[in-house]
Amino acid sequence: MPRHDRQHPSTSARASIAAAAARLMVEDGITDYHHAKRKAARQLGLPEHTTYPDNAEVDVELRAYRSLFQDEGHTELLLAQRQVALHILELLEAFRPYLTGSVLDGTAGEYSTIDILLFADSAKEVEIFLLNRNIDFEHAEARNDRAEAVLVLETEVADVNLVILPPQMERVTMKHRDGHPRERIRAEALRALLLE
Repeated sequence: MPRHDRQHPSTSARASIAAAAARLMVEDGITDYHHAKRKAARQLGLPEHTTYPDNAEVDVELRAYRSLFQDEGHTELLLAQRQVALHILELLEAFRPYLTGSVLDGTAGEYSTIDILLFADSAKEVEIFLLNRNIDFEHAEARNDRAEAVLVLETEVADVNLVILPPQMERVTMKHRDGHPRERIRAEALRALLLE
């Protein structure tokens, strides 16, 4: 087989990896796309240098998997997660909050977190705000160099990651690892989404 054929897997190989990665994410609670794709490729017996599908392809498979095997339960869970997200967006309105991630795009499951971006002059501002309202939180490691801090709130529905960024970052279009823009919405747009 010519070298260039080995480096560009067929469409069916990419689709197989995307489907297997989606299944792993749902069934095993894997939240990291790259880890899920790498594990899926191993399970499928594909070589290490295989080109993986992008996150958008995995998201398509996640939606398909959930609609086949979890439709009603997933719809209820997603609604509950979005309602919690709206409450947090309203509570933290002073910090220009945005919902992003799997709860927004509809691929969230029982192991997913609610990801909210906050834009504040300092993480201390947000911490003091939460402490003054007796809201417990923990610190988590930031996965983005630009984030000043990540605070985690526990709720009955899902944990909430508050990613605190400097105010000037609000105008920056953030991207996923695969280069696609990271969608984000404010409370008004989430309210409209919940009414659909």
